[in-house]
Amino acid sequence: MRPLVVITASLSLTASGLAQTVPPKTQEPAPADAAKPAEPPVEPENSDGQPLDKLPRLPGFAASLANEPPITDVSGWKTLPDQDAWKAIVGSTERSRQSARWQLARSLLGKGRAPEAYGVLVAMGEDDPDLALVATYRLALGAALVGLGRFPDALAALSAELLATNPEACAWRMRALAGAAMPADALQQWACARPAIAARRGKTRATFMLAAADAALQANQPALALALVQKMPEADPAANLIRGRSLFRLDKVQDAKMRLNQAKGNGSPEQRVDARIALLEGLAERDLVKPKQAYDDLERLSYIWRGGQIERRGLMLRLKLATEMDNHPAMLRTGAALFRYHPAAMDSSILLAGLHDRLRMILAPESKISLPDAAGLFWEYRDLSPAGAGGDFLVSQLADRLQGARLYDRAAELLNYQMTARAKDVAQGPLSVRVAKLYILEGRPEQALRALRGSDGNIYPEEIVWDRLRMEAIALHLLGRTDEALAVLDGVPDGAAIRNEIEWSRRNWRAFVDSDRQLPTRPGQLTEVEQTVVLRRAVALAMLGREAALAQLRARYAAIFAELPTATAFDLLTGPVDQLDTEKIARAMAAMPTASPAGDVADLLTGAAPAAPKLSPRKTT
Repeated sequence: MRPLVVITASLSLTASGLAQTVPPKTQEPAPADAAKPAEPPVEPENSDGQPLDKLPRLPGFAASLANEPPITDVSGWKTLPDQDAWKAIVGSTERSRQSARWQLARSLLGKGRAPEAYGVLVAMGEDDPDLALVATYRLALGAALVGLGRFPDALAALSAELLATNPEACAWRMRALAGAAMPADALQQWACARPAIAARRGKTRATFMLAAADAALQANQPALALALVQKMPEADPAANLIRGRSLFRLDKVQDAKMRLNQAKGNGSPEQRVDARIALLEGLAERDLVKPKQAYDDLERLSYIWRGGQIERRGLMLRLKLATEMDNHPAMLRTGAALFRYHPAAMDSSILLAGLHDRLRMILAPESKISLPDAAGLFWEYRDLSPAGAGGDFLVSQLADRLQGARLYDRAAELLNYQMTARAKDVAQGPLSVRVAKLYILEGRPEQALRALRGSDGNIYPEEIVWDRLRMEAIALHLLGRTDEALAVLDGVPDGAAIRNEIEWSRRNWRAFVDSDRQLPTRPGQLTEVEQTVVLRRAVALAMLGREAALAQLRARYAAIFAELPTATAFDLLTGPVDQLDTEKIARAMAAMPTASPAGDVADLLTGAAPAAPKLSPRKTT
C-alpha cells in the first residue's frame, strides 16, 4: 500500500500582490483502520474571505468613474482619433487600462459605432464587475445595446435609479421603448429626453426624432408624428416613411402615396421594403387593393426581408388579409410566425386562441382541406395545438381519420408525438398500445417494439400491462422472434388465443393441437368464431393424421354443422384421412368463416387468411 501523502498549501497576498506558497509537508502514513476521506481542497481567500478567482482582475476604476460628472447630453461622448485611443490602451498599465478602455468606448459611442463600443464595455465589465453598479457605465452599455437593436437588454441596462431623470438616459430609453413596440412608454420619456435631443445636430439628432415619431405613429398620433419630422429634409427617405404612414392615417391618400413612393425611389433596401408594406397597409385599410393581391405581394416581400418591426407589420397585415379571405392555412401560417417570432406584436392569448380555432376547423371531418394536407398543417404547427384535453382530442380525432384512410404510418407518428411530448406517466400506456398497433398495421414491427420499450419507465394498471405485452408479443413474432413472443405471452389473459393464432399461422400443427383447449362446450348453434375453432382443429388433426380424434370431433359436432353453411367444409375435414388431399383442404379452408378466436389481433399477426397447406396429410397408425 502506498503511503498517504497530504499536501497542504497556503496562499498569502504580499504588498506587491505576489503569492507565496508554503512547501508541501509529508506526514507519516496513518493506520488503515484510521483512514479518513480526503478533505475537499479549500479555495484560497483574501483577507475579506472572498475567493481569489472571484476578485476583480482590474479593480478600482468603478469608484473613479462613479465620482466623475454624469453624462447628460451628447457632449459626454468625447471622441478621439482611433489611433490615439488605441495607443493609450497599448501603453497602459494594469492600473490605467480600464481608464484607457473607457476613453475608447466613449469615443466609439460618440461616433455611432455601437458594436465596437459594446465589445470594449463587456471586457471592462468582466475585469471589474463593480462597474455594473455605476450609472455612467450602465448608460454607455444601454446606448451600445440600443445601437445593436437589443432593446429589452438595453432597457434593463438603462433602468438604474440614478438614470431615471438623466436626459441622455431618457433619450436612449425612448429609442429602446420605441424599438420594443412600447410606444406609450416611449412618448412618456420625451419631456425628459428633449434637452439631450435638442443638443444634437444632424443625423444623430434625426435618429432620435425618428424614434419619437415612430412611437407617436404606433400610438396612433399621426399629427404628432408629422410635427416631429417637419424640419427634416423633404427627400429624407426615413422621414418620408413616417410622413406617408401618418398621411394615410389622416386620410390624405394621394399625399401618402407620393411620400411612400419617394422613399421607395431613394431609400435603402430596408426602407424600400418598409415603404412597400406601408403602401399596402394604407391601400388595404381602404379596400383599394384586392386582399389576395395584397397578401401575395406581402408573401413575396417576406422572402426579401426578415426580422424587426418591418416583418412584424407585414405579418400582422397578412393575418388580417387571411382572415378576410377566410383562408385557414394562411391564417395558421401567418399567426404562427407572429406568435413564435413577434409575441409582443399583439395579445398572445387572443392570437393563440384564434390559432386553436383555425386548427379545429382544419382538422374537422367536414373541413374542405384534404386529409393529408390537414395532417401536414397540424404536424407543422403541432407546438401551437391546445393544451390539455382539447389538444388531446384534436390529436386523437386526426389519428382516427388517418387510420380510417389506412395512413397508418402518419397516424402512428402523430400519436407517438402525443405520447412523447404531451402525455405523462400512466397516460403513455394506452397511447403506446395504439402507436404499436398502427406501426404493426404499417408493417413496421421494429418501430412498434421501440414505442413500447421507450415508454417502459412508468407503472401502469394491470389491464394496460397486459395490452402492452400482447402488442409486444405480436411485434416479436412478426420480427421472426417467435420463441420470445410466446414467452412474453405466459400468464397474459387471452394469451392462449394469440398463441394459437401464431401456431396456426406458422403451421405448427402439433403445438396448435396440444395448446388448443378452446373447443365450444355449450349445446346449440355455433357462432362464427366457434365454427372457426372446430374447423381449425379438424385441419390440424387431419394434417397430423389423428383419425381417432377426428372421429370424436365428427361425432360431437356433426349434427350442429349439418344446419350451417360450413357443413361441407366440416364433412371434408373430418372424413377419412386417406381421402383428403391438398385441393380438398384448400376448398374447406376457403369455406371457413373469417372470424378468428384472436379477434382483431389476428389481422395484426397475419394480415390475411393463411393459405391452404401444400403438404398432403400423413396417416398415423
